Amino acid sequence: MSDEENKEEKELDLSSPDVVTKYKCAAEIANKALQTVVAECKPGVKVVDLCDKGDALVRDQTALMFKNSKKKIEKGIAFPTCVSVNNTVCHFSPLAGDETILATNDIVKIDLGCHIDGFVAVVAHTHVLCDGPITGRAADALMACHTAAEVALRLVRPGRKNKEVTEAIQKVAAAYDCKIAEGVLSHQMKQFVIDANKVILSVGNAETRVDDAEFEENEVYAIDVVTSTGEGKPRLLDEKQTTIYKRAVDKSYHLKMKASRFIFSEINTKFPIMPFTARALEEKRARLGLVECVNHELLQPYPVLHEKLGDFVAHIKFTVLLMPNGSDRITSHALQELQPSKVPEDPEIKAWLAMATKAKKKGGGKKKKGKKGEDQAEGQEDIMDIGAGEGEKMDTA
Repeated sequence: MSDEENKEEKELDLSSPDVVTKYKCAAEIANKALQTVVAECKPGVKVVDLCDKGDALVRDQTALMFKNSKKKIEKGIAFPTCVSVNNTVCHFSPLAGDETILATNDIVKIDLGCHIDGFVAVVAHTHVLCDGPITGRAADALMACHTAAEVALRLVRPGRKNKEVTEAIQKVAAAYDCKIAEGVLSHQMKQFVIDANKVILSVGNAETRVDDAEFEENEVYAIDVVTSTGEGKPRLLDEKQTTIYKRAVDKSYHLKMKASRFIFSEINTKFPIMPFTARALEEKRARLGLVECVNHELLQPYPVLHEKLGDFVAHIKFTVLLMPNGSDRITSHALQELQPSKVPEDPEIKAWLAMATKAKKKGGGKKKKGKKGEDQAEGQEDIMDIGAGEGEKMDTA
């Protein structure tokens, strides 16, 4: 490899300001799409319409980015908009004819992703369709999820290990008498890769294991936390609900059916790397063709998983950049007001939450007027806005 190629390879992480800019552009669009979908979450609204609205905003906004670039820049949806309600845990993004609608007091989990030049920003948020503060066990699940996400943000830093995060988020959930959902994976992300090698496991068990890993500067992670008031063991109930897939680029097979070959060709053209929804394909052929593609492992399905009816499930996901000056969370959404029935008193949890996410600035000059107040506000935000309100392998990626 030439020196020039080596240089280009090194620039594909956060040491390059251009890469940071692309991550933040993708994050801005993902946050805007999430905000738009949350605003549309009202009783009587169809779930499929919400998914379409989120996807359309990501497509439209990314189309406006880097229009004058000398080289073609791939951009668009990195993960289709999913709207999973109540005990449905993840990946619900139904086909066009689906009639599922939202109702008062529904717990709505919105999940989506955007990329610019393969640099991905993902985000998930839980919104409850109610007026006033969220109370009871629903509030416990949401606060457990929020607090676990805040702790994860502080522990995903250079020098720390992935298993530390796994152990910590389980301890947080237990403090609210909740469970971390099994099978949820938080992944390192790289250019055009939403599920790179370094992984944080939600719950360690005999069926699901990941390699020990240490976080390093200039890495990017999608931190994914799902909490439940139930068993925390999401299950696949109906394979027909699965509509999200990703091309398995390391697999090959000569498909027998004409419909399968047609659909696979369409996937390779439109969605060669990132996950996609079957809604975006030619639907009549998709139903038949996708089955053969999945059976021969050409596609990785993202199944719709469920906890038991009546369980409260919350989901928060954010993208974090491990910058030289600290962790930069670039996707998020403020929570509604929560009034949980439990408040953790564990000193270790309090110590985690008190950790700063950014490195302290070194002294050496006079502070500008008014800076003290700003620094105090930033410190309070770092500790946590805790009162205000922000089975199967389940890679919610």
